[in-house]
Amino acid sequence: MDPADETAIAPSHGRDLFSKFDALIAEREALLDTGVRDPFGLVMEQVLSPTRAIIKGKETILLGTYNYMGMTFDPDVVAAGKQALDDYGAGTTGSRVLNGTYQGHREVEEALKDYYGTAHAMVFSTGYQANLGLMATIAGKEDYIILDADSHASIYDGCALGNAQIVRFRHNSVEDLERRLKRLPPEGGRLVVLEGVYSMLGDIAPLKEMVEVAKRHGAMVVVDEAHGMGFFGEKGRGVFEEAGVEDQVDFVVGTFSKSVGTVGGFIVSNHPKFEVLRLVCRPYVFTASLPPSVVATAATSIRKLMHAGEKRAHLWENSRRLHQGLRELGFTLATPEPQSAIIAVLLADQQTTVLMWQALLEAGVYVNMARPPATPAGMYLLRCSLCAEHSREEVGRILEMFAAAGRATGVIA
Repeated sequence: MDPADETAIAPSHGRDLFSKFDALIAEREALLDTGVRDPFGLVMEQVLSPTRAIIKGKETILLGTYNYMGMTFDPDVVAAGKQALDDYGAGTTGSRVLNGTYQGHREVEEALKDYYGTAHAMVFSTGYQANLGLMATIAGKEDYIILDADSHASIYDGCALGNAQIVRFRHNSVEDLERRLKRLPPEGGRLVVLEGVYSMLGDIAPLKEMVEVAKRHGAMVVVDEAHGMGFFGEKGRGVFEEAGVEDQVDFVVGTFSKSVGTVGGFIVSNHPKFEVLRLVCRPYVFTASLPPSVVATAATSIRKLMHAGEKRAHLWENSRRLHQGLRELGFTLATPEPQSAIIAVLLADQQTTVLMWQALLEAGVYVNMARPPATPAGMYLLRCSLCAEHSREEVGRILEMFAAAGRATGVIA
């Protein structure tokens, strides 16, 4: 048999398991055949700062990262990672419950407890796994998880991994949340899952009203602050702090891959039985722990974020300026006012969105292109994620490039 002959190893019967993706493959090939770049295959050849990178040999402004507070190049954060790499090596090669807990893992959990003012903190290898672990573990088959229809994929996947009964309510609808809770039978526990900032449109949840409804119906509450940590609230804890519901939220889930500037996830809580999760949460028990250099950078960054008031103020200034500028140019935005560091530009269809994305990249600014199923059905958008390190000059240049790209593609007049 010639090993180069693909037919020699093709199955003689049965359906090709990849055939379910044929429509998507054809759609992608048709798009690339038009000559546009692959929006989901971009490579950063060199990263110069939190706001600049070399892409295809050209210096480009980064407006499509979640580096909200610009901590990736903070000198203290970088130095902590280098020192931990020297002192502890490249990795732990073990789970947190076996040999994978080093001093640095305890230190980052202490930093989180100080930051959030909670009794407990549990660090995961990614934010995805933090949601996966909590949703799959905390609610059993007699219980209910009530979640926003626009919840992140990690929340949905955690629900799928567990045995709880799942109830969805309309995005950000306090009324529909209450309606769903009222319909539930009195038996079983209830967990209401909310997000401070929803990552596609950059809109925030009405947490004050939603938490009040959840508590009135006997539910525990988890708030995912992945996109709110760092710059919402006086202490930067998130939207739940700004909404004044800290004492009513049972769990806060977050990530190190946004404002903290590295990678990892966490859950913080004041529940007296919380620590048992370390023994029963599969995405925690059966995953290798974060490398020592990563937890060292995270701990240092978190402690610096406690005193980042000026950065928070500048990030909000950037968000307001970009939002206003894009509206004045004639772009359609997902929110009438800037609600977070995410500003979503809505476009008519995939072809227009890709052409606009490419025109921006060629002009010198990188943004995220998003399409279903990451977005609601039929919605195509370019997502701009601002950074506290974006200068006033950079925001001005971004607006100039949007204007030129919008006119070149016919999106604006």
